[in-house]
Amino acid sequence: MPPTDLSLQIQLHPFPDGDTVASALAQAVADDLRTALAARGQASVALSGGTTPRRFLQALARQPLDWANVIVTLVDERWVPDDHARSNARLVKEHLLQQGAAGARFVPLHRATATPDDALAEVAADLPAVLDVVVLGMGGDGHTASFFPGGDRLTEAMDPATSATVLPMQAPGAGEPRITLTLPVLRDAGHVYLHIEGGEKRQVLQQALSGQGAGAGYPIRGVLQVLRAPLQVYLTQ
Repeated sequence: MPPTDLSLQIQLHPFPDGDTVASALAQAVADDLRTALAARGQASVALSGGTTPRRFLQALARQPLDWANVIVTLVDERWVPDDHARSNARLVKEHLLQQGAAGARFVPLHRATATPDDALAEVAADLPAVLDVVVLGMGGDGHTASFFPGGDRLTEAMDPATSATVLPMQAPGAGEPRITLTLPVLRDAGHVYLHIEGGEKRQVLQQALSGQGAGAGYPIRGVLQVLRAPLQVYLTQ
């Protein structure tokens, strides 16, 4: 039997360049946060690292929001201090938590422990019970969050029935040890976005959707299979 095509599990929002993608995604995320703020007086968002999100984070920082009642956290993190060049926390602090957005409450995933394992309980206790918005990225190997192919805790992290909210992850393509939100946390978020740029990543996403060849094993495909609403994909044309 051929693999199931998951094209109906995404909704594409293509834009001509990275600046317009960033602006449109920032507007969409801010609108979701405003809706949550109006309903509960508080909102939460989990963001991804890497190089792609910088312009999006800067655009989101310019959005007029009740930032004092917004909780900002991360989808995953390298186990490095927040002043390290590869820290996702550093990325968010430098590009999002500026001016008015500096008033948001930031919940980091890294703690001053030797390994992620030593901090799991503390991190889990600090995270919001449910996230209003999650913004994912994706690598050329089909990973998202720290769901890396070959990850030592990949099966557990991607188990839809796991009770864990965060888990450590080590993998050949991950570099440093990492900590990541688990699949149920992403699945249960109010709104889930994927932000990608460039032809290579569009091709990776298409392979994941079709399930053909290497795409059958891409972790992003596993995420698509459990989401309760179509993944909103913001990308360059």
